Amino acid sequence: MVFEAAARHESFTKAGAELALTQSAICRQIAGLEDFLGVLLFHRTKRGVALTEAGLTYSRQVSVRLNAVERDTLELMARRGQGGSLELAVVPTFATKWLMPRLASFQKNHPDITINLTTRTRPFLFNETEFDASIHCGDANWPGTEACYLMRENLVPVCSPQLIAPGTKLAPGQLQKYPLLQQTTRPYAWHQWFESLELQVEHDMTGPRYELFSMLSQAAMLAMGIALIPPFLIENELKEGLLTIPVAHPFVSDKSYYFIYPASKSGSTALNHFRDWLEAEAIAYRQDAGLD
Repeated sequence: MVFEAAARHESFTKAGAELALTQSAICRQIAGLEDFLGVLLFHRTKRGVALTEAGLTYSRQVSVRLNAVERDTLELMARRGQGGSLELAVVPTFATKWLMPRLASFQKNHPDITINLTTRTRPFLFNETEFDASIHCGDANWPGTEACYLMRENLVPVCSPQLIAPGTKLAPGQLQKYPLLQQTTRPYAWHQWFESLELQVEHDMTGPRYELFSMLSQAAMLAMGIALIPPFLIENELKEGLLTIPVAHPFVSDKSYYFIYPASKSGSTALNHFRDWLEAEAIAYRQDAGLD
């Protein structure tokens, strides 16, 4: 606290006034911290003090952690020990298009549980983050975790009606005449789609690459090419005629969506409530979409 205040003000006198300590007490505590770290945190001049480069870096790190402590403290005080919160890492387009429209029903039934979402597109180690769980598309065999299956990923080709007019009858092989928009984390998607039709296309892995499905759908709507996207991520775009399906051949990819969490958190009441709700929502969706 003393260092954070001194770093924020870049003044021992102002830090002392904020913390009801004397300027000399602040100076002694900072000097003791510098001795302990073996690093000079402040330059002392006749005009006062200024952070060193090391001090600036350290102050940013300390500030982030103190802000997190303050946030958690205020949340605990507000809830008086009831309920809780979950920090979820989520694949972004799935969270926006599938999870968010359903999340209000969970909040209605569990108003004491707060769900915080942060986007992550790649696997990670839970012990290196503050996440309680993850909704991930791909391999669920993360070390030290448990997983709940949600759904397989089915892909359909979509494009702007400006590129291919709705109702136009195309053979699957004719799609290779158009730019094939690629998904960074699914580099073989088009190859597998053509292969499922027993077709060999020379340039099926060539084309602009985008990391997120939201980027793919936007590029497709702008008539930049044809994209392979799960229908549940573009329901509104299909209904509004912003995207059309030129060849009705859905392809179930080798990827699935999972809810993954550390085994050490399996006793969390908040996590279990959310997992059970999420699993029920996924089962209902699979049944409606015919994915089981």
